[in-house]
Amino acid sequence: MNRAQKFLAVFLGMMIVFFGVIVVRVWAVKPPSTMKLSSLAAGEYDPAVWGKAYPLEYASYQKNLEMAASPTGYGGSVKVPKADMQPEIYTNFKGNPFSKDYTEDRGHLYSIEDLKESKRIGPTSKGACITCKTPYVEQFYKESGWGFANQPLTELLDKSKHPVSCANCHDPETMNLRVINPAFIEAMGRQGIDVNKASREEMRSYVCGQCHSEYYFEPGTSRVIFPWDQGTTPQQMYQYYAAKPNGFQQDFIHPDSKTPILKAQHADFEEWQNGVHAKFGVSCADCHMPYIRENGQKYSSHWMTSPLKNLDASCMPCHKDGTDQLYNQVKATQDNVWQLQHTAGLNVAKAHEIIAKAGNIPNANQTQLTNARELLRQAQWYWDYVAASNSMGFHNSVQELHTLGQSIDLSHRAIDAAKQAAGTNQL
Repeated sequence: MNRAQKFLAVFLGMMIVFFGVIVVRVWAVKPPSTMKLSSLAAGEYDPAVWGKAYPLEYASYQKNLEMAASPTGYGGSVKVPKADMQPEIYTNFKGNPFSKDYTEDRGHLYSIEDLKESKRIGPTSKGACITCKTPYVEQFYKESGWGFANQPLTELLDKSKHPVSCANCHDPETMNLRVINPAFIEAMGRQGIDVNKASREEMRSYVCGQCHSEYYFEPGTSRVIFPWDQGTTPQQMYQYYAAKPNGFQQDFIHPDSKTPILKAQHADFEEWQNGVHAKFGVSCADCHMPYIRENGQKYSSHWMTSPLKNLDASCMPCHKDGTDQLYNQVKATQDNVWQLQHTAGLNVAKAHEIIAKAGNIPNANQTQLTNARELLRQAQWYWDYVAASNSMGFHNSVQELHTLGQSIDLSHRAIDAAKQAAGTNQL
């Protein structure tokens, strides 16, 4: 065999080995990213059982136990009182349990524990409070319909062995994304949207929106209702509430200003829905549960946290300007929203004080006082809508800054109306 023949033989041998490896990798040993989905029993709510089939997802889910400050200083998963930064909360929520216990939220794994420890919960609390705290709500609704909402919360807590987990968002038999909160399904249905026919990309936001939304309890039944019938902006929702839907008038009456107050609840889905990311087709999960690749397997991180903790996976697939620039942009946006939010909250507190003083004047004009209270009710709603959300305005900074501007203006108008009612500027 001459030199050319030897070279050809070696070359052919190398090619056979190379393509042999390819064949083995593709057909004989499938990479983890093509592993077959596991099916679990219907009603399996224990995340540890799911974790045996999906160890990478489960390991990332366990990271929600971590408690840490937000990268920008706003929010975070450490259970600290919001009033530490916003002492006006004590005034604005006076007479409501939120003035006693209003902390930053910890991770999803603490949902049941934190509900049990909340000072806002008492012996008469209703089952509606558990709607977004556990996958067992699926079972409760199947057994009783909305009747579970009026059952004692303590009874349902005893039956809820696991916090928010896999089954809240995944069908255990098919692993498809799903929504189990009947309030979300009903609200979307009233808008002509069948959640069961949603695309997978839509579901990557719906599974979050089923809980991260504004809601109220229907008087008498405690049924959870999302106030979206007129739209999902704070202005449209306020108009919805103005009509006293289902007999609902207020969450509480402020003991000093005698103003009927609406308490906003983490309207993160609504903020996102009206924001730039939603308009460009970016889902909640794209940012908060980004795709991760580990040991050759691509999976969605189940560490549901700030995108700033994993900028490369969460943001860099779309934003190419570098992590430092992106972080600085987010921080600047949140700083601006915070400054206006704090100003709005202080103005709301001042309006409560002035209206209370005007109300104590015997000959105060009651018509003008009623007008002042309505202006304050709106002002507090717009302030609280932003303050109660979890992104410090980043989900939709244009809308949130506008909303806070409205709040400040309404507070000033409420103060002016109260002074007119009292017949004096010296209040």
